[in-house]
Amino acid sequence: MKMTNYRLQTEMENIRPESQEWYKDYVRQVLESNKPYHAKADYLGLSIQEIQNKIDYLSEDIKEMTALKKSLTSAKITALEATATVLAEYGIDRLDGTSISSITITPQKTKLKETFKVINAEALIKLGFYNVVVDEQSVKDAMLTMEGMDKIDSFVEVGVTSEEVPARIKVNARRSSQNNQATELLNLVDSQAAA
Repeated sequence: MKMTNYRLQTEMENIRPESQEWYKDYVRQVLESNKPYHAKADYLGLSIQEIQNKIDYLSEDIKEMTALKKSLTSAKITALEATATVLAEYGIDRLDGTSISSITITPQKTKLKETFKVINAEALIKLGFYNVVVDEQSVKDAMLTMEGMDKIDSFVEVGVTSEEVPARIKVNARRSSQNNQATELLNLVDSQAAA
């Protein structure tokens, strides 16, 4: 993972929906600079790509950390049980320490867990223990045909909702080794924009 951030990348990482004017001003400065248009595009695009790289990196780390946590939790439980077995073999129910107060063995116990299994579903349905639910997917499928629509039309209401999605930029990455040149160019633009 890259350890230094471009100034624009840092500005992007700190932007908040309620306070974005300072970021817009910086983007305006970049666009109004006397740099070539492709350098401006690379600067904007590579900054966004670096943020996505961080997101991907963190996502992978979270997966690894979750797996490690699960493994360590299992190992701890196994170690606690195995240690208790060995201490019990030696007739030890308590060990005093200097850094810790003591180690004691918790007695074995039985946990009760309630289970539920239906043996005769038909009999329960006849007794009135059932729930009827509309199969919405079947209704939607039937509405795709004229025959189905004629049957269903008076029982459903179809509407359309809209949601405003603000304009965004999309960074289209090149599939060549020119990204190294673009990174060098980005460093050049970043250092000159900061001056």
